[in-house]
Amino acid sequence: MDTEHTSLEMIVGNLGGRLRAVREARGLDVESCAHALRLPTKVLRQLENNEYAGIDYQVYLGGYLTKYARYLGVDDAEVKAELEHIKLSQPTLVATGGISHSRYLLENYARAATYVVLTAAIVVPTIWLGVRGTLDRDVSHLAPLDATPVAQADAPAPAATAPASQAVGSEAGRDAVASVPVDQPPSATPAPQAPAAPAPVAQDQQPLMASMAPFPNLTDATHPASAPPASDSVGNGAHSLALTLQSASWVEVTTKDGARLEYGLLPAGSTKTYHSDQALEVRIGNANGAQVMLDGQPMALDNYRRSNVAHFRIDMRDGKAAPAGA
Repeated sequence: MDTEHTSLEMIVGNLGGRLRAVREARGLDVESCAHALRLPTKVLRQLENNEYAGIDYQVYLGGYLTKYARYLGVDDAEVKAELEHIKLSQPTLVATGGISHSRYLLENYARAATYVVLTAAIVVPTIWLGVRGTLDRDVSHLAPLDATPVAQADAPAPAATAPASQAVGSEAGRDAVASVPVDQPPSATPAPQAPAAPAPVAQDQQPLMASMAPFPNLTDATHPASAPPASDSVGNGAHSLALTLQSASWVEVTTKDGARLEYGLLPAGSTKTYHSDQALEVRIGNANGAQVMLDGQPMALDNYRRSNVAHFRIDMRDGKAAPAGA
């Protein structure tokens, strides 16, 4: 037992030399062993030279030594003794610095305060610039909804126009009052004079009135209702195409040679007739309210209407006008 223990102490720290000696005794080179073990040749040389600085002690070194020793037939006890020696020789980790809890909290709060200050420096000017236009508005000309309308508050009271006889009587009464002696009371007391009407308020100084009541249609009150446009006729020819529009529609009428008899928006209630001896191509928007007469005969648009747009062609066949699809 003492001899075995002494041999283990001798190989501790010299496992690399033991591995090299066994490999050389078997006549193997490092390259062949590395190829068989699928390990880098550099790693095997480090193991034989006891150079473990470039290998992770905890993960790879134990596996490399065990694998290489078993391949060469070295006892596992020697490997375990070497690994124990390596672990004992590793320096212990010593904490060289630290931070107190109060300093940790101070740094976190300082970082949060920095974010808040930067956010406020960006957001506050943005909001101020956004509301600056509304703050500059003059609200002195605004009046509440329940205030008296300006036209009623500032309008002077209508003065009653007295007839000529009353005017004469008033002058006679003033003369009579003037002729009465001072010690006699007057028979009639003159009516008090009406207070002077206030000066009209300038247009730009009148307050604005807000109201929920709808405004009257001033356009209808100031302008008479316009009558629907009268019938119109365009073009020359023996055949006629008449359009009657119940609602505003876009109309395009083009002859065979490319001349446009109509190209534009016609108002509601329009009635227009197009005369031509050539073939016509017609487009009518909002065709649901359109009526078409071809040479005095009604023409249905159902076969030529698509998505409320009618598109058809008027062909001349044997001196007669006939509709056809475009």
